[in-house]
Amino acid sequence: MSLPADRELPEWLHAVAEGARSIRGGQLTRFLPPEGSDPRRGAVLMLFGEDPVDGPDLLLTERAHDMRSHPGQVSFPGGSIDPGETAVEAALREAEEEIGVDPAAVVVFGSLPELWLPPSNFAVTPVLGWWRDPHPVRVTSPAEVHEIHHVAISELVAPENRIMVRHPAGFTGPGFLIGEDKDVIVWGFTGGIITRFFDYLGWLPAVDDPPAHDLPDYMLAEYARRQADSPDDDTDSLDILEPE
Repeated sequence: MSLPADRELPEWLHAVAEGARSIRGGQLTRFLPPEGSDPRRGAVLMLFGEDPVDGPDLLLTERAHDMRSHPGQVSFPGGSIDPGETAVEAALREAEEEIGVDPAAVVVFGSLPELWLPPSNFAVTPVLGWWRDPHPVRVTSPAEVHEIHHVAISELVAPENRIMVRHPAGFTGPGFLIGEDKDVIVWGFTGGIITRFFDYLGWLPAVDDPPAHDLPDYMLAEYARRQADSPDDDTDSLDILEPE
């Protein structure tokens, strides 16, 4: 993948580009695709922008609340890599299909190591993009996307918006509160990537004893259904949680 020189990016993104070049998979997760394995592959787009008023921001999507898989999950645009596609091509295609991001408006400047979700045997590459030419976006696939969130990074990492998330399966992990009313929870796989990468960049202030939050019922619908089918098996319900 041919990447732009740092001079083509805003100065504040230089640290992100350098961090992407230097971070190792084990610094993001302890779950990496085993050598010789053949996982399903996907890609997500971590799209950084800059608001004239609020400064640097990150684009996130909230999955439809009635989806059978991971309802209401806040995530980066993305999905499976189609045959013949690269991770970059897949991430840009999915962002265009889901919310209308014009690939020509995005400068891809790096990627993070491939991260593995063991229960589903899915290996995901986070692709990093600079939204050089921002334009209005909209939900183009309501069956998949409930809402689009442009989140100022300063607001995302503010201590008052940092939480600890409790899952009924026993999982606890870092989370963030976003949205106009700060009632939307970023957690799991996406929350884990943001937490560990931003901490690596030195962007994440330390927070002592963040408040614990339970997930809303709509986010737990898939878990409840799986529990009804297989009460003793939590593994599939955990494949979007931060790998700890």
